[in-house]
Amino acid sequence: MKRAAVCRELGPPEKLRIEELKSLPLAAGQVRVALHAAGINFPDILMVAGEYQLKPDLPFTPGVEAAGEIIETQADNVKVGDRVIAKARFGCYADEIIASPDQLVPLPKKFDFTQGATFLAGHGTAYHALVDRAQIQKGETLLVHGAGGGVGLAAIELGRVLGATVIACASSEEKLTVARQKGADHTILYAREPFRDAVKRLTDGRGADVVFDPVGGEIFEQSLRCIAWGARLLVVGFTGGIGKAATNLVLIKGASVLGVRAGEAARRNPALGVVRQRALLQLAEDGRIAPHISHWLPLEGVAKAMRLLIDRKAIGRVALTMR
Repeated sequence: MKRAAVCRELGPPEKLRIEELKSLPLAAGQVRVALHAAGINFPDILMVAGEYQLKPDLPFTPGVEAAGEIIETQADNVKVGDRVIAKARFGCYADEIIASPDQLVPLPKKFDFTQGATFLAGHGTAYHALVDRAQIQKGETLLVHGAGGGVGLAAIELGRVLGATVIACASSEEKLTVARQKGADHTILYAREPFRDAVKRLTDGRGADVVFDPVGGEIFEQSLRCIAWGARLLVVGFTGGIGKAATNLVLIKGASVLGVRAGEAARRNPALGVVRQRALLQLAEDGRIAPHISHWLPLEGVAKAMRLLIDRKAIGRVALTMR
């Protein structure tokens, strides 16, 4: 038997239930991983609510990333005892998962299981956005919105590694403190002054070259008013609502608006995902990037864990712990 958070009815996180399910036998080429931790991501919340692009058949177990140890294998290229990160489209909010070897990544030696379980989704999205989509260059100015969130902090870290000047925006001083620890050169508190004015002041009127926006809504429209010529605006998410583009500003600044779907990009072009994963794992092994985790909760606390993200009470990542 295995324990899992099960969604039998779409809606808020509180509809999830912890159930005991029968463990299925492995087929040829499959691996059983005893999961120690799983990461909470906004797509998981949207999937449970029925508002995500991917809509699994009910019932299902949410969770796109986790980390643990291989306890059984019918595959040749992995072995029992390997410590791994597991990637899935759903199914990771459980104490075990059956996966294929191509869904598994070696856990970086410097990481514990909670770090592994909260690494690839956020940092993978940030890498795809900054490197594949924006093609950010050393010396450019990167504006990061939602800088207290997991993907925002990942963008700050990678922006620093890539040689950009990073301006971080967040809703509290506590979040901005962590943003500075992750490498932000400048920080802006949303409530203190209009961020578009602050960005112009910090860049001597030039504006940002790249905007990393997981928030959307009014944030997106105001970002158009503080960009440099040829800027790239990265649409990473819409936690603050669906933004409306003032297309005249896009035209005037010769700007580009770029959608960011890291997982779908790798599914359509697997070679892109291989390069991304290799680069991130090397940076992790070198100790240059790591997720910031503010909360750890047991599997039974899955609804509370999701609420921490929904209510903006987390700084960085939230992890479920199963062992």
